[in-house]
Amino acid sequence: MQDIDGLNGSLLVKRGSATVLQVSNGAADTEAGTVCTPDTRFQIASVSKQFTAAAAMLLVEEGALALRAPIAEWLPDCPRRWRELTLHQLLTHTSGLGHWWELTGFDVTRPGTAEEFLRLFAEVPLRTPPGTTWHYSSPGYLLVAQLIEEVSGRRYADFLDERILLPLGMEATCAGPPPPRGVAHGYQRGRRVDVEAFAAMPGAGDIWSTVGDLARYTSAFNADGVVSPSSRAAMTAAGVPTAGDAGADGPVVIDRYGYGYCLGTLAGRPARFHPGDNPGYHSLLAWLPELDVTLVILCNDEDASVDDALRQVLPALTPGP
Repeated sequence: MQDIDGLNGSLLVKRGSATVLQVSNGAADTEAGTVCTPDTRFQIASVSKQFTAAAAMLLVEEGALALRAPIAEWLPDCPRRWRELTLHQLLTHTSGLGHWWELTGFDVTRPGTAEEFLRLFAEVPLRTPPGTTWHYSSPGYLLVAQLIEEVSGRRYADFLDERILLPLGMEATCAGPPPPRGVAHGYQRGRRVDVEAFAAMPGAGDIWSTVGDLARYTSAFNADGVVSPSSRAAMTAAGVPTAGDAGADGPVVIDRYGYGYCLGTLAGRPARFHPGDNPGYHSLLAWLPELDVTLVILCNDEDASVDDALRQVLPALTPGP
């Protein structure tokens, strides 16, 4: 297969360590005339959350953080209504915190810094009592990144580099502002979308990567090369039900949420995955344990459909006769 209809980006399918399918289509930068290749770096949006969760679990393993203690132990100046929230609740989206649009007047093109956003978001009432209901919350992952910075004494991006990215040889991956070269710019209705300040807010969707690096990360994570076996088990356990809050009409269906991972099915088979959507970008990183198949889709066209691309590659996911 040389082309994927509607894909502007890069796609990779691996079975074990073998590459089954690799496709790159479309423009990375229409002005410069560069095209997408397997080495092009994309914003991976909320696929970043599994890295945030792994970083937090490394500190849990060291005893520097605890999953079920109030976050006020490490953030004593946090707002009163957040004081009893726990890391477990933040990672599983059960803290009661809302999503971006629940801050009145939030402008994705001018989000301010993470600290400024959280200061304003602190005035928003919790949607539900903590620990009772699943509700997707990227601001909750901003708060996890703040915890990581407070406890480690490092910038979140530096902590990721030192503890995860560089040890795994993920040289094309970074957190924060876009890398200086090899980047796919995001597009919406044919126009370039630049929302670097939003994309750089740590913890929620701030990572840039390639299809190859994300496949490398998945392999290392499965082999206990990122966190300990017990941490990996906790992150990927079939945790809280998503209570119908996630779509169920596409090839990917979310049933439950772990720590930075969705648990459900892909084309009817058990899968662990996470989708991502930032202005100008779509992404999906999935692993099918029955087949040991890793699927990565990175797209820099907001009008493209990851589901459509996924349907076209489904035959490549299963071994032939």
